[in-house]
Amino acid sequence: MDEPIESRPSGRTVVLAGATSAAGRAVARALHGAGARVIATGRSVEGLQPLADVGAEVFLADATSLDEMTVLAAQVGHVDAVIPLVGGWRGGGGLAGQSDDDFAALLPALEAVRATSRAFDATLRASGAGRFAIVSSTAVARPLAGGANYAAVKAASEAWTRAVAQGYAKSARDAGEPLRAASVVFRAKALDPEVLAARVLTLWDTDAADLNDRVFDLD
Repeated sequence: MDEPIESRPSGRTVVLAGATSAAGRAVARALHGAGARVIATGRSVEGLQPLADVGAEVFLADATSLDEMTVLAAQVGHVDAVIPLVGGWRGGGGLAGQSDDDFAALLPALEAVRATSRAFDATLRASGAGRFAIVSSTAVARPLAGGANYAAVKAASEAWTRAVAQGYAKSARDAGEPLRAASVVFRAKALDPEVLAARVLTLWDTDAADLNDRVFDLD
């Protein structure tokens, strides 16, 4: 039986990992308002409070840690979507300005993509309509010398997310079942939290077979 298409997030459980940014708050608010159960993680109690204020269930957990995300997956149980939101930008100064310190500071974004996708892999494949989505940048398509560190980390994150998509497709194919999980990339030049939030609400508008391994421009 094909995946039932239900365009509303109502009743779904969505994990926002590393969600203490403005984008995380906007997405949490939109999902909660649409009737979803929102699980939000962060590394500080203070950072999590605004997420609790908009209706999210908050967990003190590091989105870059496979161990902590695995524990969270076991605690939460059924999950319909996971969106890692660890981000940040450093750049400038041409290639000479691409310092090792800046690169190390950007790496948590990739680490969060890896940790969350691995920890929730079985859970998302077991959902009737699992979704994994990351936020990337248009810099991947047109990298500049002054943002080489940033573009490289985003490109790696996209490659990992596409590998997740292939894994979903292979799992369904091997089981002789329709594809029900999808892994997608959202790209933005300058991220507008409200635009991202609105787009997240539409993740279930499209059948997984048509959504999986897609890149969407938010600008």
